Amino acid sequence: MTLEITGKNIDITPAIRERLDFKFKKLEKFQLPLVNKHVMISKEPSKTFKIEASAAIPGGKIVASAEHNDLFGAITELYQKLERQINKQAHKPAARRASHSDKPVIEEDEIEAEDA
Repeated sequence: MTLEITGKNIDITPAIRERLDFKFKKLEKFQLPLVNKHVMISKEPSKTFKIEASAAIPGGKIVASAEHNDLFGAITELYQKLERQINKQAHKPAARRASHSDKPVIEEDEIEAEDA
């Protein structure tokens, strides 16, 4: 799917589009399909750039935003936030949270042998 980029108070140049495409292609290394990718870039009156991105992934949706004085700095910050979220989702099945299924079970015979 293509990346939808919306600009508010700013024109979307080919350089901005190229940088965002490059960053979203780097996110594909986690092998999670990103669907309905949307980025909104706005220039605030205080000369800061605000970028908001959202994308659907299997089992949920990721959303991130970043503010920075430099547009490309904001894009990099946004990429890092999205990368952390996707990394967490990609490794969620392998994470050992509340279940301790790998914990070895001690038999009663072994406990009695240790006490004696």
